[in-house]
Amino acid sequence: MKIAVINNHGQYNHRIYRSLHYLKIPAELVPNTTPVEELREKNPLGLILGGGPSIERAGYSLDYVKEFDCPILGICLGHQIIAKAYNGEIGAAGIESYAKIKINILDEDDILKGLGTGLDVWASHKDEVCKAPENFDVIATSSICGVEAMKHPTKPVYGIQFHPEVHHTENGGVIFENFYEVCKKYHGIE
Repeated sequence: MKIAVINNHGQYNHRIYRSLHYLKIPAELVPNTTPVEELREKNPLGLILGGGPSIERAGYSLDYVKEFDCPILGICLGHQIIAKAYNGEIGAAGIESYAKIKINILDEDDILKGLGTGLDVWASHKDEVCKAPENFDVIATSSICGVEAMKHPTKPVYGIQFHPEVHHTENGGVIFENFYEVCKKYHGIE
């Protein structure tokens, strides 16, 4: 079983795959046009929805969020896709960000485990989640974005606005390792 990295044609999608590879986490880069049935046949360990240019060009990723019962991590556009799938609000960022920013971690549970109360991360986006979906927990914020990270209250579904796959994000690999642990636990793998 591998984590399927959904390529939404963002500049960092291949870096997500390479980061997982360097961490020895089994992964496969999959085009976002892959039909749900074909992806389901791969029996993914989890899904990572990568970044991309805009929510309008997201392809099948919205269907993946609705159709798959496995851990899901959305990064940047992937975060926005999860919010849209669960009726959150997406809009233009108050401040377009292409820089290192400091996020405030409100809840270290699951994917942010072991990272403390703050983290320097790389933000690269024009759009953002303006309002998290109902019942989602906001687990990180920043001075420029109120929903830097969120999680579903009962499912292993997480979204982060920033990019853990780039070297500008400190301890980004920890986020991927934490997600891998969530995937293994979900599937009962030691």
